[in-house]
Amino acid sequence: MIPYKDDNPARTFPFCTVLIIAVNIIIFALQLLSSRSGQDLAYSFGAVPHNITSFQSGPVAPVFMTLFTSMFMHGGLLHLGGNLLYLWIFGDNIEDSLGHLRFLVFYLFCGVIAAYSHALANPASEVPMIGASGAISGILGAYALLFPSARIHTLLFFGFFIQEVKVPALIVIGFWAIIQFLSGLMSETGASQGGVAWFAHLGGFTAGLMTIKLWLPRRSKRW
Repeated sequence: MIPYKDDNPARTFPFCTVLIIAVNIIIFALQLLSSRSGQDLAYSFGAVPHNITSFQSGPVAPVFMTLFTSMFMHGGLLHLGGNLLYLWIFGDNIEDSLGHLRFLVFYLFCGVIAAYSHALANPASEVPMIGASGAISGILGAYALLFPSARIHTLLFFGFFIQEVKVPALIVIGFWAIIQFLSGLMSETGASQGGVAWFAHLGGFTAGLMTIKLWLPRRSKRW
């Protein structure tokens, strides 16, 4: 199940969503052009759980800074493309609901909560976490609460056949959340070792779902 757009037009142009997408692309290009290896960059600017839980800075950036730098780095083109696709589909409506600046702060807030969720689930790990998926998970949580009935254009694969269907956002995002939860449980029991920060996804999603109403402007709350 791969979503690629929604039937939920925004009233305003999503400046911050486009800005975040552009920054992610630029930083990924700089990663590719850098003379340093991808692993070296990840350890320098990624969110290392052990450093976060022990308040220990890495070799280049202070630990608090890596909470933010990590969410703008990616491990490959598919990693980048998948994250930015979800941000493009769901981000504009959340930005429209919150306003531009409030949306940007909300996005960063969800990313930080995601990093801490991953760190608390793996406090001794020295493997860096990179990627925007934690912050984008917060956007998904917010979207599921604010627009549960919005129709999402989704591609379903049946062997060599592809079928497009329109599915309510609550089902699309709910299915995604269940996958994250089950994958997180399997990784804890050692049954799955895919190198994916499942608990970062769950933490960001929960932060977005539980706090989005607090971020809404007063006029939206009255409505």
